[in-house]
Amino acid sequence: MDYRAEFLEIFQQKVSRPGSEKLLAWLDTTDFFRAPASTRFHGACESGLVMHSLNVYHALRERYFEEGDSEETFAICGLLHDLCKANFYKPGTRNVKNEVTGQWEKVPSYSIEDAFPYGHGEKSVYLIERFMRLRTAEAVAIRWHMGGFDDSVRGGSRAMGEAFYQYPLAVKLHLADLTATYLLERGTSNVPR
Repeated sequence: MDYRAEFLEIFQQKVSRPGSEKLLAWLDTTDFFRAPASTRFHGACESGLVMHSLNVYHALRERYFEEGDSEETFAICGLLHDLCKANFYKPGTRNVKNEVTGQWEKVPSYSIEDAFPYGHGEKSVYLIERFMRLRTAEAVAIRWHMGGFDDSVRGGSRAMGEAFYQYPLAVKLHLADLTATYLLERGTSNVPR
């Protein structure tokens, strides 16, 4: 499947906001369309990030779109929520013991090499807004799409609960991200756990 082509088709059909074409041009200067979605869990494979972005978009659109919702907003949130992972992972190898032969073997792996440690959701918001303005609900949804997995929540922040209460889009994006990660992308990793 050509994830890049599908991503571009949806984005160009649904997003017409000023700056969107510059954002797409910038994506081509990154590894976004080749990068994994994680180090070894879901989508830890070439093009895993764009696959995950599409899965989140489809889950968000198919499960939570209601009359009056914005197609553009759903495309922006679903497709760009993990923009922070562009130029974030470094491919490599690690040694794993083969349980059958007892021999150590090199297997593919990814490590994190974050040149811009700005947080997860907030980094995606920052990168998007370098090119095009987000509506408040979009920025909040992208910022909090990790839900309880966000480092600030684990540190005791209560802002996520208020964000979810005030902006239903944030809850919808979080649920779509969970659906993609834990249901749609089971078995999509090329890296042993």
